Order: sequence, then structure tokens, then C-alpha cells
Amino acid sequence: MFSINTLTSHVLCHMPLYITRMRTNHFGMADSGWPGCAKSLKGVILDLCGVLYDSGEGDGVAIPGSIEAVKKLKESDLQLRFCTNETQATREKFVAKLRRLGFDISVSEVFPPAPAAIAVLKERGLRPHLLVHDGLLPEFDGVDKTNPNCVIVGDAAENFSYQNLNEAFRVLIGLEKPVLFSLGQGRYYKETDGLKLDVGVYMKALEYACDLKAEVIGKPSPTFFRSVLNDMGLKPHEVLMIGDDLLNDVGGAQHCGMKGVQVRTGKYRPIDERHPAVTADGTVDNLAQAVDMILSQRGH
Repeated sequence: MFSINTLTSHVLCHMPLYITRMRTNHFGMADSGWPGCAKSLKGVILDLCGVLYDSGEGDGVAIPGSIEAVKKLKESDLQLRFCTNETQATREKFVAKLRRLGFDISVSEVFPPAPAAIAVLKERGLRPHLLVHDGLLPEFDGVDKTNPNCVIVGDAAENFSYQNLNEAFRVLIGLEKPVLFSLGQGRYYKETDGLKLDVGVYMKALEYACDLKAEVIGKPSPTFFRSVLNDMGLKPHEVLMIGDDLLNDVGGAQHCGMKGVQVRTGKYRPIDERHPAVTADGTVDNLAQAVDMILSQRGH
């Protein structure tokens, strides 16, 4: 049994070792956490709405610093992709809007849910009843929609009327094996005039009415994230996701093995930083700050 004096001597004798261990552990954690993890990154995935811009009247408005932040990432040695649950326009028209706002983005870099949904329909021989925004309909021009055997719901905005929801319900309830696809499952998003209900709310209504579980195509689906990683040719631990949605952006990315950083723009709320189930690897004021921290870690 140690006396007080013996114990004190033991601690003092070994204090340098204790400090060395503490320092080693501290820096080891820093390198694997945010922002130290940026040193070993090979790619970055960005959400769009709420991170690069706020949607609204016309084309919406770019978030201050975001245009330059995207430019800095493109000039770095990191691969860059954009992963969005945007379903109010075709991918081509959506990218054209972003370019008008000042962003240097090409169609091949942007991954929305609709093209992935069309691939699933073809693979499984399904014919959809569409409850989507009018702006998205051209994406499905080449898809057989006669005698539908599934329902696809997207961010239909004003098309989410009782009549349209009830029609989708009737299609599902009349099927022996009803299949419901949801292009994302967000609860709400931010436009320039405030928060708006998102597709997840209406998805849940149809799930409840038909006693089924929707198949989500888009964030936070692991399959959706993996399709982006496959395009980059990178592994999850080599990529960082930056988004404003704690659950679908950050949580979805973390579930796939990526790091997830949340920005305090878009739909962010202070309560996100005390969420009981999802904790971001880092929280930053905006995309510009996140990019500066990443590049600083990499010696740029």
C-alpha cells in the first residue's frame, strides 16, 4: 500500500510519461477529428441549398463567401462533388441556375435524386405515379407511366394539394404490393422568406395512410451517398460532407463512414448542436470558414 509520500513521488517521477501520453492521445484525436482530418482528405461533398445559396424568388441568393469557397476547393488538390435532394427542377436547369448565381459547377458534378430514381425504376420494371414539382416532370419523359405500380413523391411544393395526395394514396392502396419512393426525406428547408415544409412530411402521411415504409432515394440513403463516392473513386474515410441539415447531410454521411460538418446557414438551428442522436464532427459559421479551415490544415 502506498503512503502519501510514496504516491506523490511515484506521480512526480512518471509525470513526463503521463504528459507525453496525454499529448499523444490529444494530437491523435485531433488528426482524426475536425479539422485535423482535413490533412488526409481526398475529396469533399457539398450540399447545395442552405450551404451555397438560399432558394427563393427567381434564382434565390448566394450565401456570402460561398462562390469564392467553391472556387478555392476547385483550385485545390481535392475532388469535389455536390449532393442535393433538390427536386423542383431537372438537373440541367438546376445547374444553370447555380451558374447564373456565379458558381462554377458542371452537370456531371451534381447528384440529385431523380436520375437515381429513374435507374431504380428501369432496374425493377416499375411504372410510377408521380407526385412531384412541375419543374421535375421532364426528367421522367422517357419513363413508362401507364398503369402505375408504384408512387414517387418529391418536393412538389404547391402540388401537395389534398386532391393530389389523395390520388397518390389511392394508387398505393389499390396495389397488392404497394411501393412508395421518396426523393429525400427532409422535414423542412429554408427559402429567402423563411422555412418551408419538405417532402418528408408528405412521405410520412402516405406511409401512415397505407401502412408501409417508403424507400428513400437521396440523402440520407447510404446507397445514394455510395453512388457519389463511387463516382469519385474514393473510400468514405477519405471524404468530408458539408451540409446544413444535421440529420440528412451530417448524420447520413457519418452513417456511411464519412466525417460530417454542419454550417450555421440554411436550415441550421442552435438546437442542432445539442441533438440527442447526431453530433456533427464540426460546426462552422458558413462554407467559407469551413473551406479556409480545410485548406489551412493542408498547408494552402
